[in-house]
Amino acid sequence: MADHGFTTTTTAARPTALAAVLAATLGLAAASWGIAVWQMQGMDMGVATRLGSFAFFTAVWVVMMAAMMLPGAAPAVLRRAQASGGVRAVPLFIGSYLAVWVLAGIAVYALYRPHGPVAAGVVALVAAAYELTPVKRHFRRRCRESIHSGFRFGLCCAGSSAVLMLMLVALGVMSVAWMAVIAGIVLVQKLLPAKAAIDVPLALAIAALGIWIILVPSSVPGLTPPMM
Repeated sequence: MADHGFTTTTTAARPTALAAVLAATLGLAAASWGIAVWQMQGMDMGVATRLGSFAFFTAVWVVMMAAMMLPGAAPAVLRRAQASGGVRAVPLFIGSYLAVWVLAGIAVYALYRPHGPVAAGVVALVAAAYELTPVKRHFRRRCRESIHSGFRFGLCCAGSSAVLMLMLVALGVMSVAWMAVIAGIVLVQKLLPAKAAIDVPLALAIAALGIWIILVPSSVPGLTPPMM
């Protein structure tokens, strides 16, 4: 009877632990959104945005990635907690997942330059085309399935979302509005399987945005730097 009672208690505790993992993951994402909005006040200059020092940009980028990527990663975090039989593996999983995006941020800092609307429009067109490629579908599927490690999960999700993040950088890397739009797309794509009825109109909308930016950049909200 004592053994039976112990087994029942352990089994009942697992849903509670998983609920705590989910709450902590989403809570961290929510807190990161608040910090990101505070950090980025007055920093958005559209395509003319400058990144500041490496330390400043890295601090902002890490918070941005936690805010944007953790909500969509929550199912994978829960699966990892279930597979490991506890929550001790979760911090390492999340940390190594975000480490992939930190490496992406270092690449952004090394390569980024203030640019014009034509460059931003071209990046949007490239993002639209990538949405419909087999490579995108492959990584998107792997991002939904892979739970082996946070780093591998991050690589798969980077393969799925990196071009969308590049579009964010091109449109306004310090723009909370564009950040929210891209985060919404990434979240939907992580939670839902690929469907042509959704993916094709999305790709066409991104392509239309790219053309709009190239033809009439001054009419695109938040794209051009504010008048001095």
